[in-house]
Amino acid sequence: MESSSKRWVRIIPVAFIMYMTAYMDRINVSMILPYIDKSFNLSSADIGIAAGIFFVGYMILQIPAAILADKWSAKKVVFILIVLWSIAAMCTSLVQNKTQLFVLRLLLGVFEGGVWPSVLVLLAKWFPSGERARANAFWMINMPLSAVIMAPITGWLLSVTNWRMVFLIEGLLPLLWGFVWWFSIEDSPAVSKWVSTEEKKYIEDTIAKENENKPKGTGYGSAFKNPIVILLLIAYFFWMSGFYGYTMWVPSVVKDFKGLSSSLVGLISAVPFIFAMIAMAFNSSLSDKRRQREIHVAIPLLIGAFGLIGGQYLAHTAVTKMIFLVISAIGVYAPYGPFWAIPTDILRPELAAAAMGLINALGNLGGFLGPYIVGWIQGKFGGYLGFIVLGIFLIITAAVSIVIKSSRNKVPSAE
Repeated sequence: MESSSKRWVRIIPVAFIMYMTAYMDRINVSMILPYIDKSFNLSSADIGIAAGIFFVGYMILQIPAAILADKWSAKKVVFILIVLWSIAAMCTSLVQNKTQLFVLRLLLGVFEGGVWPSVLVLLAKWFPSGERARANAFWMINMPLSAVIMAPITGWLLSVTNWRMVFLIEGLLPLLWGFVWWFSIEDSPAVSKWVSTEEKKYIEDTIAKENENKPKGTGYGSAFKNPIVILLLIAYFFWMSGFYGYTMWVPSVVKDFKGLSSSLVGLISAVPFIFAMIAMAFNSSLSDKRRQREIHVAIPLLIGAFGLIGGQYLAHTAVTKMIFLVISAIGVYAPYGPFWAIPTDILRPELAAAAMGLINALGNLGGFLGPYIVGWIQGKFGGYLGFIVLGIFLIITAAVSIVIKSSRNKVPSAE
C-alpha cells in the first residue's frame, strides 16, 4: 500500500515547496544582514536581534493555529498564514531603520509560526505512525534544501541588485505558491476525491487502531502537563538554540574565507545543507524501520556537538572549517523526522496538536537565544567561541532525549 500510495507524491511535494518558501524568508536575513549593516550601522548584537526576534513572534500563533488546524481546517489555516507572511516579507524591503526591521521580522515570525504545527497536524491525518518519521522528514528536508537553492540565489541577487529588492522578490514567491496549496491539498483522506477506497480504509483503520490505547486526557491542559511533552519542550529549546545559532551564522563563517564574492559565498554556504538532506532522509528511514525515536534524535545531536565544538580546535584552514560545518549540519538536521513523530506516537490527535504547538512555540524561543549568543560573544570576544556554547546546547538536548526514552519505557501509555 505504502509504495503505491498517492499520498507521498500529492501531499508531501506541495507542503514541501510551500514551507521551503517560508524557510527561505526566515533564513535569507542571515545573508542579507551584512549588506543591511552598511545602511543602518548594525552592531553584532543588533544583527543577532534581527535574526532572532523572528522567534519571539513565532510562538504567538503556535497553539491556536494547531488547534484550529485540528478542529477546523489545516488547509485554510495555512493558506491564510501564507498570505500574511508573504506581505510581511515583502514589506521588509521598505524599512528605513533598524526598529522597523525588528518589527517586521517579529511580524514575519507571528504569521509563519502557525504553519509548522498545522502541517504536522495535516501529516498525522494522512500518514500512520510507521510512516510518520519519513513523512515528517521528507517534508522537513525543505529546510536544508532552501539553503542549498536559496543561498546561491540570494547571493546572486545581492550581486545584481540591492538588499531591498531581494526581500521583495523572495517575499513574493510564497504568495504565488499559496494558490497551488489551496487547490491541491485536502485536510484528510475522508474529504479527498483522489484517494482510492482501499487506501482511505488503510489510513483510517491504521490510525484509529494506533489511537485506541492512547490517553484521551481531560482537555488541552492534560497535554501541557504530560511529563514527556515537558521534556520534549526542554529538549527542543536547547536544540533550536544550537540549530539556529548554527544556520544563521554559517554565511558569516564562509564570508571570512578570503577573496570570495557574494555569489560564491552563497554557493559554498549551501554545501553543508546538501549533506543535511541526506542525513535527514537516512535517519528518519531508520527510525521508522526500527520504531525507535529518541536514539535517532540523540546520536545525530552528539555528532552535531562534535562538529561545533571540535571545529573550534581542529579546523585551521578553509577546507577543515567546511568539513566541520558539514558535520555540524548533519547533526542538527537529522533528528527532525524522529523528534516530531514522538508527540503523535504518545498522544491522541486532538491532544498532540496542542502539544506540538506548545513545543514549537516555546522551544523556538531558542531560535532567539542561539543567534543572539553567537552575536554577543563575537562582538565581545571575537572569533567563533559562540559555537562552543551552541555545541553544549546540543549535548543537553541529546541527554534529555535519553531521559525521554527512559520515561517512555517506564510509562508506555505516556500518561
